[in-house]
Amino acid sequence: MRIRSLALASAASLLALSACATTQGEAPSSAASTPAPAPAEIAPSIDTMKRLVQALSSDAFEGRAPGTIGEEKTLALLSDEFGKLGLKPGNNGSWFQDVPLVEITAKNVSPLTFTGGKTKVTAVYGAEMVVGTQRVTPKIDVKNSPVVFVGYGIDAPEKGWNDYAGVDVKGKTVIILVNDPDYENPTLDGPFSGRAMTYYGRWTYKFEEAARQGAAAAIIVHDTVPAAYGWNVVQSSWTGSQQVADNANGNMNAAPAVGWIQKDKAAALLASGGQDLTALIAAAKKPGFKAVPLKGVKASLSFENSLRKHMSKNVVALLPGKTRPDEYVLYTGHWDHLGHCEKAPDGDDICNGAVDNATGTAALVALAQANVQAGPTDRSQVFIAVTGEESGLLGSQYYGEHPVFPLGKTVGGVNMDALSMAGPAHNVIVVGKGKSDLDAYLDRALVAQSRVATMEPTPEKGFYYRSDHFSLAKQGVPMLYFDAGDDLLKGGKAAGEAAAKDYEEHRYHGPKDEYDPNWDWTGVAADLKLYYDVGRALANTTEWPNWKEGDEFRAIRDKSRAAAQ
Repeated sequence: MRIRSLALASAASLLALSACATTQGEAPSSAASTPAPAPAEIAPSIDTMKRLVQALSSDAFEGRAPGTIGEEKTLALLSDEFGKLGLKPGNNGSWFQDVPLVEITAKNVSPLTFTGGKTKVTAVYGAEMVVGTQRVTPKIDVKNSPVVFVGYGIDAPEKGWNDYAGVDVKGKTVIILVNDPDYENPTLDGPFSGRAMTYYGRWTYKFEEAARQGAAAAIIVHDTVPAAYGWNVVQSSWTGSQQVADNANGNMNAAPAVGWIQKDKAAALLASGGQDLTALIAAAKKPGFKAVPLKGVKASLSFENSLRKHMSKNVVALLPGKTRPDEYVLYTGHWDHLGHCEKAPDGDDICNGAVDNATGTAALVALAQANVQAGPTDRSQVFIAVTGEESGLLGSQYYGEHPVFPLGKTVGGVNMDALSMAGPAHNVIVVGKGKSDLDAYLDRALVAQSRVATMEPTPEKGFYYRSDHFSLAKQGVPMLYFDAGDDLLKGGKAAGEAAAKDYEEHRYHGPKDEYDPNWDWTGVAADLKLYYDVGRALANTTEWPNWKEGDEFRAIRDKSRAAAQ
């Protein structure tokens, strides 16, 4: 797809760009020596994209929740599409990898009540608080649990930071702030990378740490800016059926109850215990913060759980390599969404997930189709549509822990999640830019489109930990994940920011994320071509890209590669 009316860059300009990238440490010389992909007429089909996104996000698929008729239809569609293209079932003759899950549906949820303070504080389910559990148990009952404010709920020995120091929270209810203590820093300087969220800032970590500390309930205070989304997203995502990984102990090591509370309700709760939320937030940002028990205040809530164990599935399709078929390049995207969710004002209760992530799922097929048309690469290419992303990256985590293809023989790959319909942009936003050698592959593909890769404008939102590339990165596999650019050809950054805000506030994780026949697909076409070029270059090179020296995933990559040789 033509992005700008520009002449081809001169050879001297290309050499200058390459020299600049090497000087800034964007890629080692070994990766930089890989030939740039030759210009090709073949590009992923937008007609294929439109057809599949429209089908996957139709009401007939009921929001593609795992373990529903929506999953059955999605699996049938994807295996049929991959089969028609001539790909091979990737998991020992099967298109599918079983992922054991438990569907937990909370019912008869009581209000969350706080008693014993100056006044009784009650938060009702849905509008003021949400709660659930990962425990596979028919009932959760928290009675008169002492309440402790634990700041950001972080125990990071390597940073000399422990919000739980000197306090025993076993059997107690902990109130936790979202994000990191230094998220308001305008730069990336600070004990927790300043403005860039670390894993310590993610709600998943905070619940994990509360469980390690023995808490009976862990409740995060919702605040739109540090959470990166409004209460509407929390409400739609946390009400209704939830998926958790199934394991031998029924997740009994998890905290019994976990959830969120509206900020004004949290303020009222703390006031009832003689504390001021604003003052506590300020104190929690400073090293040496000590948790604050709310004297006399106790929390109670209860709910029942409907439990259904089921076997969800990842879809695995293989395009064998012609000379080194035992080396693998991955393409990932999650097929699942929220199913039936909180109703819109018009009564619509299907979260169709057209952008998130019917677009990425359709992209897997479109990329496979383009690669079939271009002919096999030296290395094998694997197209994986994973389940359970919306429930905490469950499908990709399962693949990472139970890989179909050896991770030490997996070269790397690309992940696609929620492709933007805002139109073509001058840039792409690389989530985790500077972490691995894959940046150099993307930079070369961008030259052909006269575009550039930029850092995340909102690193405080923690996108690096919110999609399936993270599950594979934790296992050492270099994965590239980028978002559509925010500097649009029409309207620049102001238009890009407005489009992102409009989607987040009106469609993200809601019933109005639906297929629109009037979408502008030109930006998607350009981004898909980047995924195609990067994936094909990885599949034809002899290089083994790695994480940068000092990156947290480097050691596990080095170990897995050494074991594979």
